[in-house]
Amino acid sequence: MRKGSLLSFGVIGGFVAGFALWSRQQHVDRQSLFSRNPVRRLAALGYLRTQPDEQTVTLLREYLAWEPKPELRRRARRLLRRVERSIA
Repeated sequence: MRKGSLLSFGVIGGFVAGFALWSRQQHVDRQSLFSRNPVRRLAALGYLRTQPDEQTVTLLREYLAWEPKPELRRRARRLLRRVERSIA
């Protein structure tokens, strides 16, 4: 019985720790959208692809007005159209 409860505690603890780390990474990815590093901005766009909601639309519109690199602007425009279609 003791081994089973320790195993259960370990599994539950692992899930909680994994969820906390995942949540933190999602927060960091969202903040990276306006990073100086274009690779981080690209990663943030990838994260936003999984978040089709009104807040994402607003954020992408702000990003499009700010982004200096044409390649990333094109990618953001395509993503914006996809998100708008999915929530319509």
